Amino acid sequence: MKKLSTGIDIFETLREQDCYYVDKTLLIKEIIEESGQVKLFTRPRRFGKSLNMTMLKSFFEIDGNPALFDGLNITKDTELCNAYMGQYPVIWLTLKGVDALNFKSALYAFASVIGNAVNNFYFLENSPALTEEEKGKYRQLLTLYTGINTVDSPENLLNMSLYDLTSLLCKHFGKPVVLLIDEYDVPLDKAHIHGYYDEMVNLIRNMFHNVLKSNPYLAFAVLTGCLRISKESIFTGLNNLKVYSISDSNCDTYFGFTEAETEAMLTYYGATKKKPVVKEWYDGYRFGDTDMYCPWDLLQYCDALMHNPESSPRNYWINSSGNDLVREFVQISTESTTKDLEDLIAGKSVKKFINEALTYRDLDSSIDNLWSVLYTTGYLTGFIDEDGQYNLRIPNKEVQEIYEKDIIAWFNQKVKDDTESGTRFYEASLSGNPGEMEAVLTELLQRSVSIRDTFTRKALRENFYHGFVLGLLSRYQDIESNSESGNGYSDIIIKNYKQKTAAILELKYADSDSIEVMEKACQEGLNQIEKQKYDAGLLRTGLIKTILKYGISFNKKLSCVRQGNND
Repeated sequence: MKKLSTGIDIFETLREQDCYYVDKTLLIKEIIEESGQVKLFTRPRRFGKSLNMTMLKSFFEIDGNPALFDGLNITKDTELCNAYMGQYPVIWLTLKGVDALNFKSALYAFASVIGNAVNNFYFLENSPALTEEEKGKYRQLLTLYTGINTVDSPENLLNMSLYDLTSLLCKHFGKPVVLLIDEYDVPLDKAHIHGYYDEMVNLIRNMFHNVLKSNPYLAFAVLTGCLRISKESIFTGLNNLKVYSISDSNCDTYFGFTEAETEAMLTYYGATKKKPVVKEWYDGYRFGDTDMYCPWDLLQYCDALMHNPESSPRNYWINSSGNDLVREFVQISTESTTKDLEDLIAGKSVKKFINEALTYRDLDSSIDNLWSVLYTTGYLTGFIDEDGQYNLRIPNKEVQEIYEKDIIAWFNQKVKDDTESGTRFYEASLSGNPGEMEAVLTELLQRSVSIRDTFTRKALRENFYHGFVLGLLSRYQDIESNSESGNGYSDIIIKNYKQKTAAILELKYADSDSIEVMEKACQEGLNQIEKQKYDAGLLRTGLIKTILKYGISFNKKLSCVRQGNND
């Protein structure tokens, strides 16, 4: 049985190790036959962009290994293979590692990436096809590899580096160059986050303009990324660019796994009974006219099933990198977008206009722009309606949990900032006023995004409300959470030694919003306090004379507070 290529995004390595491979080689034919000298593919992370780019490198590069493609779909087109396989010098770059806190550090990281590519063509330094002046130009480019600190104007050298390298390679081989740039927008994303966006835009714009526009040494170029950055920002004046975004039907099946490819993989590994749960967790993305699964998730989950056939699905895509976009979304959301969030979490769709050609500078200017980014990066999916709007929804259960967890964090912070409500709740808890406690909770919940019953596990719902109440009390000392008390662990204990008073809060999630069910859940909490003797430790200290006990239940945006017998 073939190995699973978890963590392998190099085509050559995957094939040499005889890993399971979902054949995407007909992408080569599309790239050759489609118009446009420069092609940009935008897809969410972990959808096979890097693997496809290294596959292109292995196919086109001179002195490559044709055996890597034995038995694959592209070899059925012998005429195309004879004309294009192994016929080009190839420059391959990945910019995913250009991540720095300031522009100077980012410049060094960029230089390292370009320098490594330059160093791969060490033979140019002694090439008989180059003049001494051209060999000197190559040696100058090598300083990007040996040490950019020796260069007087590193930005100027970087600006022309890819153009100069294509010219030297074309002269050496007598053939134009194929340029492959993977994750082209990562440096822009990091620059946006860390505050040097304008400098990075200027650097990449100049590099791309020099190497991609009217370059006689370039056969064609392919770029990948998550976002399609607008032409005005990066691809200024580039009229030979063709973009394949997630809404385009062209090449829509080459990134991600189709339904048939997913079924074939599950069958191969004897996991067909897991298809319903795989579909629930990892399906739901729509690229062009095709429904797609996330390949990263499928590979990871199949690997888990090989070790334990009863493994439950996990959040693999979520944990593969940060989720700053969703976090930014929930932080700038206002009451006007609360309903949209609630509908999404409830499994409904929302209608929005989408702009797929943004700049990072645009992201903070409007909540509408962030809807567009969430769509293009895979946090939402959908299709365009006849009125030009997109019907957007959360693609699957995995991404669903991102929203729920980040909304919990966002709302807890909102509660922490509401000192007036926190004071009211604290004082009511220590004065035996359950009606006021309930009023405060309900007022806050009415302004929040509710966590829906049918789309969230009960444990996660209770965690949400637990964090919500703790946030409300965060400005006070002597608040204990999940502390060992008596024969168990109490939810929340409030202690005020000056008043010699404590309050024990036991939180429950009610299965219905009826008053009878919510009161019953409160009573379950009170019974738990008594049964587990949560008050025992407080009584032993002798510092607390009065102990107030509360059972608190929640259902969506409703709360119910009932007080038990005091000690």
